[in-house]
Amino acid sequence: MKLLRSAGLAQGACAALVLLWTGHAAAQAPDRLSTFFVGRLEFGANKGGDCGDVGQDLVKLVSRTSTILVQEEKQLQLGDAALFETPFVFMNGHNDFVLSEAELANLRSYLAHGGFVMASGCCTNPEFPVGWRREFSRIFSGESVQRIPYDHLIYRSFYKLERIVSAHGNREVYLEGLFHQGELVAVLGEDGFCCGFTMGNACNRGKGVAPEDAKKVALNVAVYALTH
Repeated sequence: MKLLRSAGLAQGACAALVLLWTGHAAAQAPDRLSTFFVGRLEFGANKGGDCGDVGQDLVKLVSRTSTILVQEEKQLQLGDAALFETPFVFMNGHNDFVLSEAELANLRSYLAHGGFVMASGCCTNPEFPVGWRREFSRIFSGESVQRIPYDHLIYRSFYKLERIVSAHGNREVYLEGLFHQGELVAVLGEDGFCCGFTMGNACNRGKGVAPEDAKKVALNVAVYALTH
């Protein structure tokens, strides 16, 4: 199994940070340390097709804000060996789900060795977030999914977000995350974040997070994952 956290990956992450913040770095030859792509997860009974090209839309957000080279999203199963060569993966869905023991074991290894998971419920359906909280709380003994407070770096890794407000404006929205040995390794956006940044919030029927806010949150998560 290849370890995701290596000297080369750390150098690539630092280079990515410079590119993302300056926006005018010289073009580089494409290689695995100077490109960004999203692995789109198939998990449980979910085939990874909810909300269309959400993974590729996230890649486009990164490309518009930086000169870092991007690639097409890659479809992955939790059992694929390629998972361990993909530092950033995305998963979403509408429905509750259950991970097999083999899938949990692979996630445990992946997250413990530097991998990062971003997740989003679709169409503000509450079933996927319920399943995600439960299943991800099974990965590491004694470590469960928790709300990420607004003073965490993920809210200011690119845009400075003092708070996130629901599209109908009546409550604050928080990211949720799984921490392992003090490190944030997985993030959930409950309120249809993927629908916000990839579908203009069309399927959220006035709920969820406004599209511009969803794009900022998604980019913050990507930058955080690239640099930590």
